[in-house]
Amino acid sequence: MSLLVTPDAIFPDVLHVRAKRHGDARGWFSEVYHEADFHAAGITARFVQDNHSRSEHAGTLRGLHFQAPPYAQAKLVRVLRGRILDVVVDIRRGSPRFGRASAFEIGAEDGAQVYVPEGFAHGFCTLDPDTEIAYKVTAHYARESDFGIAFDDPALGIRWPFARENLTLSDRDKAHPRLADVPAYFPPEFVTARS
Repeated sequence: MSLLVTPDAIFPDVLHVRAKRHGDARGWFSEVYHEADFHAAGITARFVQDNHSRSEHAGTLRGLHFQAPPYAQAKLVRVLRGRILDVVVDIRRGSPRFGRASAFEIGAEDGAQVYVPEGFAHGFCTLDPDTEIAYKVTAHYARESDFGIAFDDPALGIRWPFARENLTLSDRDKAHPRLADVPAYFPPEFVTARS
């Protein structure tokens, strides 16, 4: 297998993935997604859409986003250019880790990817200008199921790499509610059904 897969330090369901790189005098080559290898590593999600975003400035924050059932999404995130602080928050009401966040840096240079399962809010802050992100998702975009939680919810304790006044956010991302004010889109039955 050409993958190294390790569980996140806080969330065993969130997986850090590194595909082997084959290098020579020209540079390197890597199979960033190989279905059989991912399945052998326990990631059996069926991806249906690829997304690509570019952020012009360091300090651009996108998130914290999620899609609720029946259009819940798992994501496979990687950085094509630059670096990000990637953040996941467990929003599954039946989870013993509900409301906890994990933050970690990933960048284009190391080829790291992160698998974020359904039931987690996801966001990132760019650490470099001209940062590009690509991510696969398991459900198509559905506006009626597209929600978010406040990036600055004090209950989450997320330490973003820039002061609030130095962050670039969309108006929508500035207006998300705190987790305590979000309905239970992922109730205890959701966790039980996947155990």
